[in-house]
Amino acid sequence: LAPGQRVLDLASGPGLLAGQAALRVAPGGSVLATDIAEGMLAEGARRCGEHADAPCFAAADAEQLCLADASMDRVLAGLALFIFPHPERALAEMHRVLMPGGRVALSVWGVRESVPLIHRAQDTIARLLPPPKVSRPSVFRYGEAEVLSATLAAAGFDDIDIRPCTFSCHFADAEAYWQAFLDLAGGAAEALG
Repeated sequence: LAPGQRVLDLASGPGLLAGQAALRVAPGGSVLATDIAEGMLAEGARRCGEHADAPCFAAADAEQLCLADASMDRVLAGLALFIFPHPERALAEMHRVLMPGGRVALSVWGVRESVPLIHRAQDTIARLLPPPKVSRPSVFRYGEAEVLSATLAAAGFDDIDIRPCTFSCHFADAEAYWQAFLDLAGGAAEALG
């Protein structure tokens, strides 16, 4: 990211990426932070404040963006691709709104075994609760670099560069871990009561 660029952050949630992006594209740049969850947008706007370089938060469906073709220099999608009902549509929209030479930066979970933060909670839920009424694709389905690369190429992207990123999480206790899992799960956590 560089000063003056126009950035779109899809599924921005509470605006963590958008806020950092806004700092990097100032002065003269702009960040549009989008999400379908109104509560997340409100939280993002609250967190980022109202200074001149703050991101603009707006409700938007990543699969049907109301943006002009070639209107963005960069598109961000942090831990979002696997939550879209039709990821191929979201990728097509990302490709459409990017300027020639623009870049997409996205993150996905790795393979299941490499993300104990998620898979241990999933295993516990599977042991304690009945199976969900609606089956959803795995959040780990893009964890293999080859799968993600092929998915991006099918959407028209080229010069694909996939890099693994490892991080550690430490929690004070089981309650802190569970709260982190619920925070990551977003609206899906409501189903857990």
